[in-house]
Formats: sequence, C-alpha cells, structure tokens
Amino acid sequence: MENSDGITAKLLALLKENARLETDELARRAGIAPEEAAKRIAELEKKGTIRGYTAILNDDAGAGEVKALIEVKAAPRREGGFDQVARRIAKFPEVTDLCLVSGSCDLLLTVRGKNLQEVAHFVAAKLATIDGVISTSTAFMLRKYKESGRVMEDDEEYERLKICF
Repeated sequence: MENSDGITAKLLALLKENARLETDELARRAGIAPEEAAKRIAELEKKGTIRGYTAILNDDAGAGEVKALIEVKAAPRREGGFDQVARRIAKFPEVTDLCLVSGSCDLLLTVRGKNLQEVAHFVAAKLATIDGVISTSTAFMLRKYKESGRVMEDDEEYERLKICF
C-alpha cells in the first residue's frame, strides 16, 4: 500500500488516538471515502502494521494488580544476538511488554502479578534462570501519571504551559 499521500499515516494517527472511531468518522477526518478507509485499515491489519486494539485503563479503578518494570542484562548469542533470550522471555504470560533498549540494560519488560510476591517469584524462579540472563533489576510501579499520550488524572483542569523568554 502506497503511503505517499499521507492518508495511511493519518488513519494510523487517528486510530492511535482513538481506536473506537467508526470507519465513517475515520474516513471523514482523513478526507477519503469510507470504503477506502475500510480497505486501507484491512490491509494494515493483514500486513501486521496494526497488531490489535486496546483500551487504556485507569489502574486506580481497582484491578488490584501489581506491575513492575524489569531491566534485564543479557548475554547476546552468536546466532541472533538478544533475540533468543527475548523470545523466551516473551512466552511468559506475566510479561506484557518487552523491548530491546540501549543504555545500562539490554531488555526492558513490564510484568503483571497479583501481588509483590508473585512478581518476585516470577523474577527469581523463571526470569533469572533463563540461559543468557546475566542480571535483573526490578522497579515496582507505584503510580501511573500518563500512558499512551493520555494523562491518567482528570481532576485537574488542563493548563497551557506558559512560555517565558
């Protein structure tokens, strides 16, 4: 699919902002026919550009889960670098996000558990025992202020930042 007209990028931006927009509304905002919008979205899904749709939930609403960010230092493999270790980690249902990063660690993952002990057990019994994992560092999420571009608190009115010269 050709994206030289910017329409596909506009559709993706609109979906990222609000994946619940109806096809007619997406088409109107992108300036194309609804059939064209539906066709492009279907192609993006088939191609794997769009991998799924999700809701941003307020964790204070009572899910009762514990979340942790875990930094992993790993030994790269001759065949595949960090990919082998990352693929193995990605198979665990506790892991919700996993990225190869630059900096003081190699992999950064988000883990969910019912309580602190469950996350600690995952790190000690599953994650740290994987061949290629050198060390881990765990930080438990205490409060989330912003996710996917959305401020999580709505009790404060938006105030435009003042610019001073």
